[in-house]
Amino acid sequence: MTLFDYKKFWVKTILFAGFMFFLIAFIEIFVPIDSRSSKEITFSIEKGAGSREIGYNLQMQGLIRLSPLFRIYTLTTGVSLKLQAGDYFLSKRMSMFTMAQKFTTGDIIQEKFTIIEGWNSKDIENYFAQRGRAIEISPDLEGYLFPDTYYIKKNASNEEIIAVMRANFEKKFNNDFRKETLLQGKTIAQIVTMASLLEKELQTSQDKAIAAGILWKRLSIGMALQVDAAPITYQERGLPSNPIANPGLDSLKASLYPQDSPYWYYLSTPKGKTIFSKTLEEHNIAKAKYLKGY
Repeated sequence: MTLFDYKKFWVKTILFAGFMFFLIAFIEIFVPIDSRSSKEITFSIEKGAGSREIGYNLQMQGLIRLSPLFRIYTLTTGVSLKLQAGDYFLSKRMSMFTMAQKFTTGDIIQEKFTIIEGWNSKDIENYFAQRGRAIEISPDLEGYLFPDTYYIKKNASNEEIIAVMRANFEKKFNNDFRKETLLQGKTIAQIVTMASLLEKELQTSQDKAIAAGILWKRLSIGMALQVDAAPITYQERGLPSNPIANPGLDSLKASLYPQDSPYWYYLSTPKGKTIFSKTLEEHNIAKAKYLKGY
């Protein structure tokens, strides 16, 4: 074999080896171990874990074939700097590439919880107690924990749960709402407190808007609100000192944008219908008609 042939042989060998490495790497990164698998595995990445440890754990759980390749792939692509701690649902039908994407986007296992419009802090505490979590809510947060469906990371702290509800309120009560509140010479606390009364008393957006107009009119002339959901409004004039519940967006809008009407009174029938009246006499007739026996 001549020197030329010898060099040619090694060039071919190196090219073949490089091609084989590329092929194996491609398969390892983009081809799942078992595309037909339906079993999901909970995989945990501890805070501070690096690509070496993560790759080793993935191989030990049978999710990838070669842990060193996971480290090489994440280092060369910059993914290793974006790996996020948490619990993930993985399966053998996922490729290494897909798993790495989940780790970098933080697609962690989440818990779902739903806060109902009109719940007060005690209702929320009881809701979480039934789910095995003891949460204490500060009284000054009443009215500012926005009712919604939330998805949070598994094992989120109580502080994180409360913070996400509080942040949602700040998002929903947007700059337009804040500007309108100032233009009306009111405070956010007044708007939220009124909204909490509407939330507990009425069902539809239209009824809430009309009732808001009635209650703001009563306040303007120093008339007692007399809202059944807040007994103190029978004893004292003015709004309650704090919201009585956590209102939804419809109630906040109604409080901020009340509807003018000739009415001064309203009541809710046992079937949830709202009856509006212009005078106390009409209101008493409505009570006798719709609330007889209640």
